[in-house]
Amino acid sequence: MKMNKHILTSALILSFTFLGINNSSVALAKSETRITYDYTDKKEAQSINKKIDKEQKKLDTLNKEISELKTKLAKYDKNKSSKKVITTEKTSHKKSKTPSLSSLNYNGTNEIQVNNNNPDFSKNTLSTSNGTWESYSDLDSLNRAGVANAMLSKSLMPTAKRTGLTWNPTGWNNKRISSGWLYNRSHLIGYQLTGQNNNPKNLITGTRELNSPEMLAHEMDIATYLKEHPSNYIRYRVTPIFRGDELLARGVQMEAQSIGTSSIKFNTYIFNVEKGVKLNYDDGTSTLN
Repeated sequence: MKMNKHILTSALILSFTFLGINNSSVALAKSETRITYDYTDKKEAQSINKKIDKEQKKLDTLNKEISELKTKLAKYDKNKSSKKVITTEKTSHKKSKTPSLSSLNYNGTNEIQVNNNNPDFSKNTLSTSNGTWESYSDLDSLNRAGVANAMLSKSLMPTAKRTGLTWNPTGWNNKRISSGWLYNRSHLIGYQLTGQNNNPKNLITGTRELNSPEMLAHEMDIATYLKEHPSNYIRYRVTPIFRGDELLARGVQMEAQSIGTSSIKFNTYIFNVEKGVKLNYDDGTSTLN
């Protein structure tokens, strides 16, 4: 049986109307789309931001360390430019100079030049015929370290990482102050030059200021020269200066001379002091100013 096309369409419309469905609803039903959101980019962005925050913290720490080093360097440059000179009588007997240095009192200048900055080495100790060598004095009756001597070259410089120190030199009454620990176990001849580390004959109690930047600045000059001239030599001597039977050194005398050149040449005395702290040189105890 055939049905008129118009009649069929009308019937369907009536049926949909009766069921509450209009043509618009049918069209919407047919065109319904499910949307799924992808949060991958958002999560990746959050992860990147966390990494940036972490690296920024590291950068802030490095910037702080750089700032502290710049402050130390500025202090060193200031002291270097205002060094005073002490002239002592020229003599081959080393001990004749010690009394004049031990009697000096600190007056605000951390470092002074001795003998117009000319080291006092005898001719025979400037010979390189025996190659590199190092020598350390025996501890005295008070257990104090004495003069340390060496003929340095790059071949003496260590390659191993330095280990911790355990020996407590005389005057070791350490404590914390606002800038950190008051004292260091100070090497007479720096570790980077010979590799001598936990050697009692090579250690004294030194303030942070004595150890770094004062002594370290000269040690770095020597180390840089030796690295740039691996076949050259430097005659080197460091003498701790004590007054009487005191256990804490008043300072150190540092002398150096590059062999065959004047690239490295100095004779200097550095006071064992710390800003804002009064030291008792008898035993190394201290009080804050």
